[in-house]
Amino acid sequence: MLSSATVAARIDRLPPSRTVRRLVLLLSLGGWFEFYDLFFTAYIGPGLTHGGLFSPPGAGPFEVGSLASFVASLFTGLFVGTIAFSWLSDRFGRRAVFTFSLLWYSIGSAIMAFQHTALAIDLWRLVASIGIGVELVNIDTYISEIVPRTQRGPAFAFNQCVMFSVVPVVALLAWLLVPTAPLGLDGWRWVVLIGSAGAIPVWWIRKRLPESPRWLAQHGQLAQAGRIVLDLERQVQAETGQALPAPRPVEGEAEQRSGAWSEMWSRAYRGRTVMLMVYNLFQTIGYYGFASWVPQFLISQGITVTRSLEWTFIIAIANPVGPLVAIGLADRFERKWQIVGSALAVAVFGLAFAGQRGAVGVIVFGILITLANNWMSFSFHAYQAELYPTRIRAKAVGFVYSWSRFSAIFSGFIIAWCLKTYGAIGVFTFIAAAMLVVAVVIGGFGTSTTRRRLEEIAA
Repeated sequence: MLSSATVAARIDRLPPSRTVRRLVLLLSLGGWFEFYDLFFTAYIGPGLTHGGLFSPPGAGPFEVGSLASFVASLFTGLFVGTIAFSWLSDRFGRRAVFTFSLLWYSIGSAIMAFQHTALAIDLWRLVASIGIGVELVNIDTYISEIVPRTQRGPAFAFNQCVMFSVVPVVALLAWLLVPTAPLGLDGWRWVVLIGSAGAIPVWWIRKRLPESPRWLAQHGQLAQAGRIVLDLERQVQAETGQALPAPRPVEGEAEQRSGAWSEMWSRAYRGRTVMLMVYNLFQTIGYYGFASWVPQFLISQGITVTRSLEWTFIIAIANPVGPLVAIGLADRFERKWQIVGSALAVAVFGLAFAGQRGAVGVIVFGILITLANNWMSFSFHAYQAELYPTRIRAKAVGFVYSWSRFSAIFSGFIIAWCLKTYGAIGVFTFIAAAMLVVAVVIGGFGTSTTRRRLEEIAA
């Protein structure tokens, strides 16, 4: 008899295959546009300040109209999207929300590109970012449910390798366009509009994605879940030419239960929820403290806008490299220790970066920070999605992830103040302290997840 348990067990016994990698690739292509929108903040910043729309970080960093307010608008929208709307994925399905959220932020960004005041730009940046917040959680949830247990680490590494490949693209476009005004339109507006075109291919991607069988089974749609899994099994068997092993459901696994927001505070999950809340409060300081501000760090040291964007572009090329290297290593080491190691590396490399003045030192340590940050990124995206059951996965991940967005709303202003008051060394001392907290919280209180069934981890 088909049940949610056997649906999950049938997925988890699938061997590595092009079939599953293709699904991850399609999800990652949707996320490619999401990351474009997420990361252009740093690269269009010099254009916003040079054009007089926003003041630079050193001039009134806590004021609306400073560049810090633009960064805060991004993370305010991400916070609202993750905490208020991530439940939509648990209610309406992973596939539907994948489409809805991508369209949402594509349209919002396109409108933002034609605004002419700091307040209007901030407003539409916030609106567009709500969709990004929903999509980030939904893609993580989608991948964790559709990929077999022994392949989740490499799948998330591959996913982030594809998505991070957009960072050098947006950096290159900013380097070429921001200092110019093609057809009389400011270059930064062209950068934004190019990214908003992600709404066009979304329908092609959507048609080739099945709904998550785990989600369908959890909602009693066992026949449809069975058809999707059977189709996957047939494709994998045809590809590998080998019979599949018998599915092995987790003993005592609950087959169908409705999920509630309060369940993440139950005895089983309360410790994980608190751990991830603290982790997310601090991890974003290190990640976006560098990624959203690196051109400004260089400009504050007297480097020209054009030269800072050139160096930033070179650093950005490294973004997909960390996840690419990790594809073959991601499940060879326990996930939580990968997070700990990469967080400590960010702290060390960041302090070294702050002391650099020449091109070689800036680029080398900028690349090392980028590699460490992105290793931490794919690891924790996989990790937090593994810690909750399917029935509450999106809403729980959305809630704990929202704390990183909440933190980033204010950390941008703090970083702007540190940059003005203490320079780059003050910023990276702040970042190093945050990364130390990350290492202690995950290393001391994290649960082991690598190569384990989602249902076993949840139990």
